[in-house]
Amino acid sequence: MSLKMVFVCLYIMSIYWLSLHIPFLDTLFFPALGAFCFLFASRSLRLSEMSKITWGAFISSMVGTLFFFVYPSPISLFVNVLFTIWMINRFKWNAPPIVAVSLIPFFSHSDYHWYIPLSVCAVLLGSMIVLFIAEQLEGKWADLSAVVLRKKLASESDKLDIAG
Repeated sequence: MSLKMVFVCLYIMSIYWLSLHIPFLDTLFFPALGAFCFLFASRSLRLSEMSKITWGAFISSMVGTLFFFVYPSPISLFVNVLFTIWMINRFKWNAPPIVAVSLIPFFSHSDYHWYIPLSVCAVLLGSMIVLFIAEQLEGKWADLSAVVLRKKLASESDKLDIAG
């Protein structure tokens, strides 16, 4: 398992813990967070692509919250899903979890519905930062491993020269 995946799991766990223990942060954790983090960590996405997906998630959660605020019903949920799918296709966001975040207001029991879009944006930006840090550490770890391996091979080579 890569260091990025471990960091992502720790990040999701931390967000979950925060959402359980701080009442106004209850909207930070949502099931699609795992899908977004896995998507970001498993694909070699550029920052521009991840930013576009994060923007799409923010917009769709705004749309879902607006539809829920105007009229919380199965009809508004239907229109919300249709509109979100249209936006994904139109703007080529290429991330199905965007539909899931547009549905959060319909199943969230939070008193802070307008925090949902802010939470989605903040948590996805946080995941991008965590993945950046993990990539930097993986690079440093690979460099360090290569140096240690070279030293080990050099010392073994020296031992063979002395013995031979």
